[in-house]
Amino acid sequence: MGTPAFAVPTLTEIVGQGHDVAAVYTQPPRAGGRGMATRKSSVHEAAERLAIPVMTPTSLKQPGEPERFAALRPDVAVVAAFGQILPKSFLDIPPHGCLNLHASLLPRWRGAAPIARAIMAGDSETGVMVMRMEVGLDTGPVAMSERVAIGPDTTAGELSETLARLGADLMVRALAALSRGVLDTTKQPEDGVTYAKKIEKNETRIDWNRPAADVHNHIRGLSSEPGAWFAVDFGKGEERIKVLRSTVAEGRGEPGAVLDDALTVACASGAVRLVELQRAGKKPTKAAEFLRGLRAPLKTLG
Repeated sequence: MGTPAFAVPTLTEIVGQGHDVAAVYTQPPRAGGRGMATRKSSVHEAAERLAIPVMTPTSLKQPGEPERFAALRPDVAVVAAFGQILPKSFLDIPPHGCLNLHASLLPRWRGAAPIARAIMAGDSETGVMVMRMEVGLDTGPVAMSERVAIGPDTTAGELSETLARLGADLMVRALAALSRGVLDTTKQPEDGVTYAKKIEKNETRIDWNRPAADVHNHIRGLSSEPGAWFAVDFGKGEERIKVLRSTVAEGRGEPGAVLDDALTVACASGAVRLVELQRAGKKPTKAAEFLRGLRAPLKTLG
């Protein structure tokens, strides 16, 4: 059970290790991108390439869904960024339970967006864990884990790829231990619980009235999707510019002021240098190329 690209390595590694995947559950195809074309999830596409049956219920609580799941006679369910909470009616079906791959060092960052929230909070370390699922939100006991340092300029996209690879290996190790009857678990500590709420559209705009470190963490925590952005009026109305990469820099000035031709921007304290940007409908470009494409120098970012 999984949906985004983060979950694909786990699926392919499970198949590669010879496990019989009875079915893949993923979120239904949705409209998105330019033209709002209907797209299948990354896991959906991977499952089709592997000739595995795909289930796309809009809700696991719909009548008949638990029975449909039970008819597969699963020994264990593997969950990785599925996007739906498994009800008790599902959790009770596999005789060996449900194992979840979660991209944080639980109990820190339980919930929907642990990678983004860890970076946005300025965490220097995170990890990936295999846990036995319970009815609560990411509250189950942990079986295995791997820790990963977060570099000062690491983006959420880069960290996601690293954790996805580590998580895939971790899950197949957990399944191997489970098959031998030696998968031990440890209860999560009660202290240090935090929640990684879903990223909302209204929090993606860059606020230059924050310290440079916070602005930088905000940018890299949302890169590459959904993307942090600022606004510029090029004479045809406000245009949103996504910032994909940045770094903390020296400089001071009015928040939002462009300080030099390297696209260093003043914040409430300190400054950030914008390294890679993307205009609407265009490919990502380095700052120098972005500036060359403008008719007039940028002086202030909104």
